[in-house]
Amino acid sequence: MSENLVVIPTYNERENIERLLEEILSLPVEFDVLVVDDSSPDGTWRVVEKIIEAEKRVNLIIRAGKQGLGRAYQEGFSWGLREGYRFIFEMDADFSHAPKDLIRLKEAAKLSPVVIGSRYVKGGRVEGWSKKREILSRLGNLYVKILLNLPVRDATGGFRCYHRRVLEKIPLEKLSGKGFSFQIEMTFWAHRLGFEIKEVPITFREREAGESKMDSFIVREALFLVPRLRWRK
Repeated sequence: MSENLVVIPTYNERENIERLLEEILSLPVEFDVLVVDDSSPDGTWRVVEKIIEAEKRVNLIIRAGKQGLGRAYQEGFSWGLREGYRFIFEMDADFSHAPKDLIRLKEAAKLSPVVIGSRYVKGGRVEGWSKKREILSRLGNLYVKILLNLPVRDATGGFRCYHRRVLEKIPLEKLSGKGFSFQIEMTFWAHRLGFEIKEVPITFREREAGESKMDSFIVREALFLVPRLRWRK
């Protein structure tokens, strides 16, 4: 078993998942993978099951219905801790995060217990978004940074690595975010507990296949979560 686990939540990612797993498994650094699928109607989980027959480094959790990104990561992180992984990564299934950048995150994780693949530090960028969408994302992150006093430019980014000691301290069962607000909660708790957070520049690319999971509920959830965290702090 590798010391590295990549947790990938999926919902209707049949067009992407096979190629994504192939690229991760072919990296020069060894990563195991856990796919957490919400019973995708397009049969994403069936593709993963077929891969598991020949590849022991791939694992699968099938959940009953669509329960959200945050819940998927909570379950995936808990599974990784039980299985004894030292470094636990998270990434999207749609190639917005380049698999090869897992190696850069791992290198940074040797010195920092929390590493975020960041769009908004020097050297990071976004490809394929409209200017309006990028501005909204930047403003949202500025809103989070100011209200929660976080030393992070990309608190909503979903390409990360956590050392297991971080996940053992964060009260995962108390986190409520279902969408990208879960990333804000994780950043908040890691900083509150005194863990150093390192941002590594990445290129974030808009998905090529499949449909975006972003909707107005996810945005509203994040908007109202931040004041609650500030009050808690």
